[in-house]
Amino acid sequence: MTANELRSKYIEFFKSKNHAEISGQSLIPENDPSVLFTTAGMHPLVPYLLGEKHPAGTRLTDYQKCIRTGDIDEVGDPSHLTCFEMLGNWSLGDYFKKESIAFSYEFLTSKDWLALDPRKISVTVFAGDENAPRDEEAAGYWKDNGMPADKIAYLPASDNWWAAGPTGPCGPDTEIFYWVGEGLPPEGSNKGTDSANWMEIWNNVFMQYNRIDEKTLVPLPKQNVDTGMGLERTNCILQGKTSVYLTEVFQPIIAKIEELSGYKYGSDPEKDASVRIIADHSRASTFILGDQRGVSPSNLGAGYVLRRLIRRAVRHGMKLGIDKAFLADIAATVIANFSVAYPELSQNADKVKKELTAEEDRFRDTLKKGEAEFQKLLPNLMKNPKKEISGKVAFRLYDTFGFPLELTQELGAENGFTVDVEGFKEAEKKHQEASKSLDAGKAKGGLAEQSEITTKYHTATHLLQQALVNILGDQVAQKGSNINNERMRFDFTFERPMTPEEVKKAEDIVNEQIQKDLPVTMEIMSLEKAKAEGARALFANKYGEDVKVYTIGPKDNWFSKEVCGGPHVEHTGLIGHFKITKEQSSSAGVRRIRAVIE
Repeated sequence: MTANELRSKYIEFFKSKNHAEISGQSLIPENDPSVLFTTAGMHPLVPYLLGEKHPAGTRLTDYQKCIRTGDIDEVGDPSHLTCFEMLGNWSLGDYFKKESIAFSYEFLTSKDWLALDPRKISVTVFAGDENAPRDEEAAGYWKDNGMPADKIAYLPASDNWWAAGPTGPCGPDTEIFYWVGEGLPPEGSNKGTDSANWMEIWNNVFMQYNRIDEKTLVPLPKQNVDTGMGLERTNCILQGKTSVYLTEVFQPIIAKIEELSGYKYGSDPEKDASVRIIADHSRASTFILGDQRGVSPSNLGAGYVLRRLIRRAVRHGMKLGIDKAFLADIAATVIANFSVAYPELSQNADKVKKELTAEEDRFRDTLKKGEAEFQKLLPNLMKNPKKEISGKVAFRLYDTFGFPLELTQELGAENGFTVDVEGFKEAEKKHQEASKSLDAGKAKGGLAEQSEITTKYHTATHLLQQALVNILGDQVAQKGSNINNERMRFDFTFERPMTPEEVKKAEDIVNEQIQKDLPVTMEIMSLEKAKAEGARALFANKYGEDVKVYTIGPKDNWFSKEVCGGPHVEHTGLIGHFKITKEQSSSAGVRRIRAVIE
């Protein structure tokens, strides 16, 4: 059975059970701020799961394209996917656990439908906790359908509790697994006793509650059922394949990668992982760009995830020896294979190819800059008797220039160097930990995350700091800043509100320095020397003996000079138009400016 046949059979079965077929929706949710993408078929149905009447009735079925970003780093093994299809059916206050479980079991095992061996099916149900009871009801209905007791595993909320997001519909679920080990599963084997040989294919969510906040569950006015079957995984099982990448869903994409790279899939485990990453990420990127509400690569939200997918695919293309833009070629294969089910892909084909090529070219330019930076570092590196590139240096190349660790290793090896990989991982971990604390404004430099836009914002804080000193006097001192991809917040000491004229003047001074396109340079020197040269050291107690000093403007006539950890743009013209949106009190003797870059 092909994926197309499975998709059609699923819809046909549930239509035979009086479900109305509805259209799948956009990958970009319209009314759900809790997620960047549609991660499950139920997202477009949230209003109806909360009680609103659906025009098609109380029994629904569809197929839905989905993106889940939590698995990006796992992609590369034989089963994980970023982009996948869900086959779904819903009951909106109609039937509940009894009918839902019976429908699922019939579709899977009946000779009229999928005809899977019942002996190779097991399930999990919710074990219960302080919030909700053990789901004996669901377990009982499975037993009524012939499921042996030893094939039913009771697992905790982390496994068997489903929620749309931090708030919204939620409840216990029952998950259905298929045996992928050798022969028949041994007696007593289930997901709870042997997680490796049972592959999840279906999840039936019993929406009994609406989560108001972390501690508050309110019963829904009507009990609903939301189910989802993973098309790619079920297709893989039906074909007796060991990996979703061996099915016809991915084989044409992999064939195109083989053609572009000259590498034969199945020849080398490490290269095979790269092929799978390219296949998944290029497919995901094509679906995102080709969506009816498609986004473009950017440093914000869904656009940032898209950029990450594209760049990771390019990196692994390089590992396979593909030295030119190639993602548009793979996208053409994806579009050809999936346009029947998703006609928007062919409608947006030109946009998809154009955006992929532009982003790929941008990334290759970024990598060239990183390589140029490496060459600048080389004379100092050559002085190191250990012939080792430190983890900090390798991470700076990655963090500031987007230069992947493996390329630093490759360039290093060409010059007789090894790279301190553990040191790199440690620096990366520290950076990630800092990033996680940013919502509370606790990260180094006040950066919510380090990207092109946040780098622009950070450089703009230096310009604003000096502009405020020029206007209000030397009593102005920075008290903190907080930056994310959408805005900057700058706190400074000053006893009174700024006048509208002062606010406008500060904005004008910053934009004047941006329009001058001043160079931004960095030198490492002792803190004493930095202070002697007039550098502002706002948080001197944070720094060691040697510090980074960033100068904005010519060395003999600079506009701003500060001790800072960075990051910064290379010249101010890259920042864009600076606009102050608000000046207000932060606390006694401290004012706060909010600003955006347009």
